[in-house]
Amino acid sequence: MNEERRIEVEQVEAVTPPPRARVESPAETFERKRDYLTGFLAGETETALPAGNEELKERVIEALKSIYDPEIPVDIYELGLIYDVDISEDGDAVVTMTLTTPHCPVAESMPQEVELRVLGVLGIRDAEVKLVWEPPWDPAKMSDEARLELGML
Repeated sequence: MNEERRIEVEQVEAVTPPPRARVESPAETFERKRDYLTGFLAGETETALPAGNEELKERVIEALKSIYDPEIPVDIYELGLIYDVDISEDGDAVVTMTLTTPHCPVAESMPQEVELRVLGVLGIRDAEVKLVWEPPWDPAKMSDEARLELGML
């Protein structure tokens, strides 16, 4: 009784990604206490929610300025790796960034580090990092502070 088993396979063009997990806001958790590690890892002692999106965006940028490229002694924001920071009314952050090269040794870990640091900012409900390669990074994207630090000015 050797019955042949067949597995049916269906070809599809694309698969819809599953929904992203959401981090609840303090209002949604009824004054739940902040995780003590969040403030510790971010080195912050803030307790008040930001007044608006611009203040929240500034806090996110400050968090990004605490991440340094492992090969260059300059933070990723001043290095010009962050192309855009967008904060929704609900506190969802989308960070568009690149790396100095696709073969960068931190290509896998850097976007995760950015996401974790942004999620550590009080008032951020969710964070998404979009890693892009267009336009490609070049030294012209560095701030004057970064160029000064690297002796390029």
